[in-house]
Amino acid sequence: MIEKSKIQIMPNYAKSSSKFKQTKFPSELRFDLASKDWVVIATGRARRPETFKKERRKIEKISKSACPFCNISSQGRPVLVFNNGKKKEFRADEGVPRQWTTIVVPNKYPAFVPGSRIDKHIEGGLYEKLSAVGFHEVVITREHSKQMAQFSVSQIKEVIDVYQERYLWLMKEKFVNYISVFHNHGIEAGASIVHPHSQIITTPLIDTDLKKAIHNSKKYFRVHKKCVYCLMCEWERKSKKRKIFENKDFLVICPFASKRAFEVIISPKKHLPYFEKITEKEKQHLAQAFQNALSKIYKGLNDPAYNFYLHTAPCDGKKYPDYHWHWTILPKTSTWAGFEIGTMMEISTIEPEKAAEYLRKQ
Repeated sequence: MIEKSKIQIMPNYAKSSSKFKQTKFPSELRFDLASKDWVVIATGRARRPETFKKERRKIEKISKSACPFCNISSQGRPVLVFNNGKKKEFRADEGVPRQWTTIVVPNKYPAFVPGSRIDKHIEGGLYEKLSAVGFHEVVITREHSKQMAQFSVSQIKEVIDVYQERYLWLMKEKFVNYISVFHNHGIEAGASIVHPHSQIITTPLIDTDLKKAIHNSKKYFRVHKKCVYCLMCEWERKSKKRKIFENKDFLVICPFASKRAFEVIISPKKHLPYFEKITEKEKQHLAQAFQNALSKIYKGLNDPAYNFYLHTAPCDGKKYPDYHWHWTILPKTSTWAGFEIGTMMEISTIEPEKAAEYLRKQ
């Protein structure tokens, strides 16, 4: 149900007037139940799905000899090493093992650094600042030119294993209340190094977007006695209009209120607040869902730049029974302009139903 307070129609527009009367509006405003955000689906200036595939992508090539992640010993002491699906034990004083397929190292240029305390300063009685205490790590896969969209299910499963392993270790550390796991592919998505890699950043604060989603989930559950994400999953499975893929544990969709063209959500079908509690069976099915989604985006959109990131309940010691963790994949199919920046209301140039139909065929 749309909250009336969220949007108002000008009195003059509400009147029956031939000046404004038309059979079909050129755009739609869609309401995101979880975030309470409005998005614009610009159907009037919509593009055909196949036109995204024809766009040229900027590719910055770098040789393996010049790649810092191929020369992994230059990245410092690893904190975790996997080799062909198995965690590899190594001594801290022996450097990087020869055999590895996924490795985690501290970021050489971190946004957050470990510390024993958080210093707080107030400027002029107005501005508050805190020391950026936390961890910033890089998850690197071995192959230089093979991106995750080209990985096998077992290779993606290994990356998910690494995400979980590091999450479980980091969440126990002091001042870690929120852990961000994300992956940037392509220059437009912010990847400064072509070699495939993900990043993990911990902060003492909780992401404001996640905080809002948690608040709205709790509010929705209080009123309706049901999880908003579970209800959305149930409807998407039933309607099938925006469904791309489904297996025993996960659902892959283009969400009803997509913030970007070809936005994709990978969500557990059952109610799960905490990603770190994922089981071996669930990780296998998540890897299958990821492999399906990424390969369809790769084929259907001609290897676009994209970001994917995890939203899961914080690890600050509080309970979040109403939240439902999920992954979001955002292909870079457009650039924010004045309207989007000024209003924080995104315009998507393709209907999610058409985007999902197109991706299903890939």
